[in-house]
Amino acid sequence: MNVLKTHLKLYAPVVAALTAAPAMAEDLTIGLASEPTAVDPHYHDLSPNNAVGLHIFSALGRLDAEQEVHPDLATSWETEDDNTWVFKLREGVTFSDGSEFNADDVVFTFCRVMNNESSISGTATTEVTNFASVEAPDPYTVRIKTKKVEPLLPELLSQIMVLSDGIAEHGELSFDLENDCGVTGAWPSVDDFNNGKAAIGTGPYVLEEFTKGSSITLTRNENFHGETPEWDKVTFKPVPSSGPRLAGLLSGDYDLIENPAARDIEQIENNEGLEYTAAPSNRVIFLQMDTGRDDSPFIEAADGSNPFQDERVRRAISMAIDRQAIVDRIMDGFAEPAYQFVPGTMFGALENPEPIPYDPEGAKALLAEAGYPDGFKVTFHATNDRYINDSQVAQAIAQFLTRIGIETELDAMTRSIFFTRRSNREFSFSMGGWGSSEGGAASFLRQYVTTGNEELGVGASNYGGWSDPEFDAVLLEAITTIDNEKRAGLLQQAVKLAMDKQGFIPIHFESSIWGYRKGLHYEGRKDQYTLAYEITSDNGQ
Repeated sequence: MNVLKTHLKLYAPVVAALTAAPAMAEDLTIGLASEPTAVDPHYHDLSPNNAVGLHIFSALGRLDAEQEVHPDLATSWETEDDNTWVFKLREGVTFSDGSEFNADDVVFTFCRVMNNESSISGTATTEVTNFASVEAPDPYTVRIKTKKVEPLLPELLSQIMVLSDGIAEHGELSFDLENDCGVTGAWPSVDDFNNGKAAIGTGPYVLEEFTKGSSITLTRNENFHGETPEWDKVTFKPVPSSGPRLAGLLSGDYDLIENPAARDIEQIENNEGLEYTAAPSNRVIFLQMDTGRDDSPFIEAADGSNPFQDERVRRAISMAIDRQAIVDRIMDGFAEPAYQFVPGTMFGALENPEPIPYDPEGAKALLAEAGYPDGFKVTFHATNDRYINDSQVAQAIAQFLTRIGIETELDAMTRSIFFTRRSNREFSFSMGGWGSSEGGAASFLRQYVTTGNEELGVGASNYGGWSDPEFDAVLLEAITTIDNEKRAGLLQQAVKLAMDKQGFIPIHFESSIWGYRKGLHYEGRKDQYTLAYEITSDNGQ
């Protein structure tokens, strides 16, 4: 089901209170479905972290709601050859502390990415690892030479938020990783960002306070180089449960909330004082299996083997899951079954992928053929506070698999515990989500499916150790191909290989919903980010 952007009216018991509300204040309070784990923009590549980071920091480029890249701290970029990019920087930009932005800050940022001991899964290192050299021939030019061809460098660098070099003691800066790039003091820690000490950026807002589990408060950055945002002060409140989020919207505690439950949309539609936006996203919910170890910690098979290493078992798991039922009954129609890892409209995707049939009897036959006629036992790990209805989706998947003989015990946990354990490869079978924000089909494939290779900057999230030489060869050629038409064809070939071999199993694409009080406007984004500076009001227009 395609969910189009919608603006509709809603429910009635509190209409009088809502319509009698005073004129728009200059403050905005937002109820978040998932709390950011840090303000440090290089700590963990999570949507909630990235979204809050974009309020405080800027990057060389910025991605719009449709994921197209535009200039930001860089005004332009061009290639001198296949491996050399030149970025011209915006002059007259200052950080929130009044210091001037220039090329040294960009060099420092790349160095800090590679010197961030607290980062999860080497966030942002994939791009920087590919840099053979970074030079600043003048204060407003940065020349980057890559080790391997990277046709998507501007899109990738739009994900790396730029820091002020003033947050660390240093001498003359250069991209010399072996000698700490000229940094003589301590590299800033995640705590330095969370307490505000290092949270100095060029974004539209300044961090006032970050209290984990309670709120994040931002105030407008008067030094911001872009269009002045409407709101003087923005407060984000983490509210993981959809019921309390909706209650807060109805009572006026929140001006806008993320992801009201789809079952509550009718209530919102009938309320004269509320509106909502629903938009398709690029986020796929998928299953990841430990295929790289013979002895995996959470599997019990009669013969002591790891069943996930057999393609027939993986295919049986995929066939045992009724994706349409999950979309209809758990997601209330606000999702689409996924038969690949990015929507068909994205670059390099299959336009009309073959649907994966729901065939439990066929799945049982495949298990028997693979040597597991009586199935096996597995513990299935998932989050219960990160993705839309994640615990309910995980419960349904566990039930589907148990029905075909794979006795599946669900262990759902908070995202902070889950992501740390997953990055340590503690799981045998887990459910994750990934929003492809740049590179189209390459985004998921290079991060998760490709054999891990730190030197090549691929496979950083391949926690299950999946490895297929045929797939790797096609994908690595694709991501180093400059010609768009040829690259798209190679990516489609890689998608088909990944789906044929079932190294990973896609379940559905989320849709995103935002509920807000009447008089506000938010068009929504494919990356699911809630950006306060893109929220407008009738008063501000």
